[in-house]
Amino acid sequence: MSLTDLSSVLWRSRELLELLLFKLEEEQLILATGRNRWLPHATREVEVVLEQMRQTEVARAAYSQDVALELGLAAEASLGEVADAAPAPWSDLLHQHRKAFLTLTSEISAMAGANRELLTAGQRATRDTMLAFAGNVETYGRQGQTVVGGARRPSLVDEAI
Repeated sequence: MSLTDLSSVLWRSRELLELLLFKLEEEQLILATGRNRWLPHATREVEVVLEQMRQTEVARAAYSQDVALELGLAAEASLGEVADAAPAPWSDLLHQHRKAFLTLTSEISAMAGANRELLTAGQRATRDTMLAFAGNVETYGRQGQTVVGGARRPSLVDEAI
């Protein structure tokens, strides 16, 4: 029965979403500690999970289409529509999958946003530091435009860094 196949692929999708959330949290911990040496590895692991998700999504779309047609729905019916039309106990299980997907997607979105902010802050700090050593410090003028400072000020450098 295609409901069994659909449920199996939905379980796999949920596992991959949880793994993606875990990998994003790992990435966030690396960013927060400033140990950027491992950032390329963490990013690569996120990309691997995303590729696995793309492959699983193809199977999910095919099974979902088959089940929708089996239940007399349009081929592009949403998971919620399929769950509403499915017989018990499949209906409850599909609704649980849908709820889990919504929760995981929300958590992943928040984590990815936080990681973007950390990356942006780190990039800005690095850029400002490099500009300070080059003698050109960018600040903001009264109208909000970027202003490049002219004179280089003496600076003390900690050689241990």
